Amino acid sequence: MLIGILQTGLAPEMLAPEMGDYPDMFARLLGGHGFTFRTWRVVEGEFPASVHDADGWLITGSRHGVYEDHAWIPPLEQFIRDSFAAHVPVVGICFGHQIVAQAMGGKVERYAGGWAVGAQDYDFDGETLTLNAWHRDQVVEVPKGAKVIASNDFCTNAALLYDDRAFTVQAHPEFRPEFVDGLMKTRGKGVVPDEVMAKAATRLTDPLQDKSIAARIAAFFKEPRA
Repeated sequence: MLIGILQTGLAPEMLAPEMGDYPDMFARLLGGHGFTFRTWRVVEGEFPASVHDADGWLITGSRHGVYEDHAWIPPLEQFIRDSFAAHVPVVGICFGHQIVAQAMGGKVERYAGGWAVGAQDYDFDGETLTLNAWHRDQVVEVPKGAKVIASNDFCTNAALLYDDRAFTVQAHPEFRPEFVDGLMKTRGKGVVPDEVMAKAATRLTDPLQDKSIAARIAAFFKEPRA
C-alpha cells in the first residue's frame, strides 16, 4: 500500500542530518505495517497530479499556521476535499490535523492558553495515551461530521475522525524525545516560554504510546472502502 506523504514543513537544518526529515520520521513510525512511501513537498509547491496517485495520504506537521497566507495552502485544502470526495483516506498530524479541519469547514486559531510541548497525556475514548506534542494553534471549531476521539484539559479537540475519510491527531507521534529536546534548543528559544520548556524537559524520559497510534493509523489506512 503506497502512502503519499504531503510534506508541509521542514525539520530544522541543525537536526535533520542526524534525526531525519519529517517523511523519514513517519516511515520509521509506520515501519512494519506493510507500507511504501512517496513524498511530495507541498510546502514548496510540489503536488500530486491526482488524489489517486497514492492509496492514502499523510499530511505532516509544519512551523506554519494553516491560517497564514501561503500560495500552497488553498490547493492543499482543495486536495483534501477532493480526497474526501473520492474516499481516499487522509491522515493529518499537527498542522495536518488543523488543515483538514479548516478545509472541511472547521476553525483553527492561536490558542490563548499557550504552548503544548513534549509529552502530553490524552484520553482516547477512555484509554490514556502519552504522546509528544509541539503546538500553539488548535482546532477550536470541529467541522460538521467530524467526531472528537481524543482530548485533554489543554486541547479539547486533540484527535478527530471523519468516518472512513480522515483520521487526524494534534500530537506528534513521530517525534522522538531527542527530537523534542532538539526543537527546544533550536526553535523553542525565545518563542516558547521557559517554564513550558522546563516542564517538558522533566518528561523527556516518559514512556510514549507512539506504537499504539501507529497501529491506529495503519488500521485506518487499511480499512476496507467501497
